[in-house]
Amino acid sequence: MTSASAAGSVHEIRSAQRADGPATLLATGTANPATCISQDAYPDYYFGVTKREHLTQLKEKLKTLCQNSGTEKRFFHHDEALLAAHPEFLDRASPSLDARLDIVKTAVPELAASASRKAIAEWGRPAADITHLVVATNSGAHIPGVDFRLVQLLGLRASVRRTMLYLSGCFAGAAALRIAKDLAENNSGARVLVVCAELTIMMFAAPEEGHFQTLINQGHFGDGAGAVIVGADPGPAERPLLEIMSAAQTIIPETEDAITMQLTSGGLGGSSVHNNLGVLVGSNVERCLLNSFSPLGIDVPNWNDLFWVVHPGTAALLRQIDAVLQLQPDKLAASRRVLREYGNMFGATVIFVLDEMCKHRHRGGGSGPGCGSQVVDGHLDEWGVLMAFGPGITFETMVLRAPNNRLHNDKYSIRSKL
Repeated sequence: MTSASAAGSVHEIRSAQRADGPATLLATGTANPATCISQDAYPDYYFGVTKREHLTQLKEKLKTLCQNSGTEKRFFHHDEALLAAHPEFLDRASPSLDARLDIVKTAVPELAASASRKAIAEWGRPAADITHLVVATNSGAHIPGVDFRLVQLLGLRASVRRTMLYLSGCFAGAAALRIAKDLAENNSGARVLVVCAELTIMMFAAPEEGHFQTLINQGHFGDGAGAVIVGADPGPAERPLLEIMSAAQTIIPETEDAITMQLTSGGLGGSSVHNNLGVLVGSNVERCLLNSFSPLGIDVPNWNDLFWVVHPGTAALLRQIDAVLQLQPDKLAASRRVLREYGNMFGATVIFVLDEMCKHRHRGGGSGPGCGSQVVDGHLDEWGVLMAFGPGITFETMVLRAPNNRLHNDKYSIRSKL
């Protein structure tokens, strides 16, 4: 065999190993624990269960924070019985990491499995057809991890190729989808299950003077899991939801200390520069979005021509993004609905927004609550953006496209070869 023919054979082999089309979202699923507490009732619940009713000024601060959060209710794995059984969780000076890890070792895989089963059922194919598994969580530090346990819980094949992401913060769900895109497009026939699951028991603590970050954590975060099945070249029995046309990750310079997370003897600790976070995100959001559009050769779009899947960290952050990009009022409606119904669930949150957007588009669109998609001549936007941000500060951005959309808009046609 000549060197030229050998090179040709290698090229043919590599071409056959890759998919023809872009990674496509084929199904989504979400799940939450049973305990649900309204945001109005949470301050009384929290100061009662931690036996800190005498800290009236801190309670008033939490009430204000909850009122301004844009959230109406949240879900939790922990309840009064569990917290009563672990008084060490209330005292930040008491070692409690081992006990917390014991809880999440079982609870996180079970919650992740619940969301995954919904996605697999929507997909319509056997769980054994999953070829790759990408799991992200901030709630745990185990080997074998959540990915290993999911193989057993879901009945995945023993040869499924697993990737585990720990402690990526709120951009974890988007990062997992970015990895899934690469896997699906570089492995012909691959079907990737992406799962992100979070439990706030890892950072639960009693209120204490001088620790305002504890109130921020208690006022914003909730528990949940989201799952997505990603694959290229959908078959006739599969229903393509959205195509991932490009993905980018960007670090904002000099923001290493803006959001931090670390495992401590007292659980998951960390901090955020709360007052400056909106400014940091707002001043960099447009540049980060352009990093996703530039590989496609697409001219700078009118941001209001797109549909939006945005991680709703806080209501204030969404307002900042609205203002900077001059978005129409309904554009971030899906993000606001998820924030209202569930709170911030770290990396799982953007999958909830994606689930909301996909299901709304499947129902026929429109500009009502929870949509966020613009309607042009009765048709939905063809192009969209997924965006999440977290420690770093790190932005994850994706350009999405609705397959077989009836709206043919040449204004944003792709000039470069994908």
